[in-house]
Amino acid sequence: MDRVIIFDTTLRDGEQSPGINLNVKEKLEIAEQLARLGVDIIEAGFPQTSVGDFEAVKAISESIKGPGIAALARAHEMDIDRAWEAIKDAAKPRIHVFLSTSDIHRKYMLNATEDEIVQQAVEGVRRAKRYCDDVEFSPQDATRTEPEFLVRICDAVVEAGATTVNIPDTVGYAIPYDFGALIKELFEHAPRLGDVTVSVHCHNDLGLAVSNSLEAVRNGARQVEVAVNGIGERAGNCSLEEVVMALKMRRDLLGLDIDVNTREIARTSRLVTLLTGYQVQRNKAIVGENAFAHESGIHQHGVLQDRLTYEIIKAEDIGVEGGKIVLGKHSGRHAFAKTLEELGFQLGKEELNRSFTRFKELVDRKIQITDKDLEAIIADEIQAVEEVYKLESLQVAGGTHLAPTATVRITADGQSVTESAMGDGMVDAVYGAIMRATGVTGQLASFNIAAVTGGAEALGDVSVQLEIDGERYTGRGLATDIVEASARAFLNALNRAARRSQRAERPAEPTP
Repeated sequence: MDRVIIFDTTLRDGEQSPGINLNVKEKLEIAEQLARLGVDIIEAGFPQTSVGDFEAVKAISESIKGPGIAALARAHEMDIDRAWEAIKDAAKPRIHVFLSTSDIHRKYMLNATEDEIVQQAVEGVRRAKRYCDDVEFSPQDATRTEPEFLVRICDAVVEAGATTVNIPDTVGYAIPYDFGALIKELFEHAPRLGDVTVSVHCHNDLGLAVSNSLEAVRNGARQVEVAVNGIGERAGNCSLEEVVMALKMRRDLLGLDIDVNTREIARTSRLVTLLTGYQVQRNKAIVGENAFAHESGIHQHGVLQDRLTYEIIKAEDIGVEGGKIVLGKHSGRHAFAKTLEELGFQLGKEELNRSFTRFKELVDRKIQITDKDLEAIIADEIQAVEEVYKLESLQVAGGTHLAPTATVRITADGQSVTESAMGDGMVDAVYGAIMRATGVTGQLASFNIAAVTGGAEALGDVSVQLEIDGERYTGRGLATDIVEASARAFLNALNRAARRSQRAERPAEPTP
């Protein structure tokens, strides 16, 4: 096989990042963009974990065409049945079964023997195989599993019907030489692996997820599990954009193809950033703001002559073409809708109306509207459709000799509430007033401000993480005024908390 399968787990493992809690609409928007990007498989979620995750996986399975749709399941009957119920309408469904295999997991998590683990894994794969032909199995914490036992369980699940065997570096323990040797050893001692696809799922705890994945590919793996912007548990997953561009740029060494449309990489990265609130570091490879920036005089001189002097990737090859959209206050709804369609957004009538209203509000404050501004507006509207609390008005006052004060008017359950508060700064005062108006107390765990574009008129993009009753919720707000953007971000987090609380109160659907 001379092609590497790109298995994207942004919507499953990526969403497990602290504070990320995507709703069905947000997951669908990301899944549609992943389909445009051309990933081979989208792991849409873990249906057994919640009603919301089940609904998201089901919606993606029914709507997304092109990529295969995978659902995660423990090697339990209920999990597998629930996974199938969620993905049964997908054109190319896959059930992804996992079970811990390392000594430390067997001892402290499962309290099971090796024989019991093998039996449970085989039974899980067989049950999944009853539903669909495409079954993946992952021995969790494979890199800390005894090699002899790993060989045994890999052979057993392939015999039971698994078509893909994934070797996860669950805790980011491996280093490239070691991981490549493990993959090679598995092929040598587990002969049945030659008949199926061997996959890898690497975590970035030592900063080696991409390197480990590439070394695995060099030793025979033909599926790589990735996440956009490298988001995921703890230090994150193997970065989609990094491994894809490494495979593309160094085909001379690896000799392998991928089917990803790399021109959609930048747009995919921005969408995930906007909807999750997880900002990309400026020096992030491929999609960071500095990836195609040069300050050194020597470098500047070189790129002015030929960009390839200091850039191995052409910016347009990943879709970096900012500022080409020209819309203004005289632009009509048709031109606005057409521009959004070209950017890859398919909006319903109600969503288009709300977005057009936001656009008109923005052009009164900002002279030039870019594609990044439009993407930010749409992402903001996608996240704000299920508002429990809505900001009606905001007023702040302060100065070097005046204590910062804020007054907000919030609508909740059809009732308008006005409250004021003082704080250490204007944003702190706004947050105090919002908590008084909503009656919800939260502890601010993180606060980040970014500019969507450059210039004094740039949209301010504020993302926060709010801790409420021991749970963290990410919120995002967008406005030309930083204080207003901060208020919108805080309310967005409160709305996510309220939405989750409402879901928790709903009775769970029976497992088939």
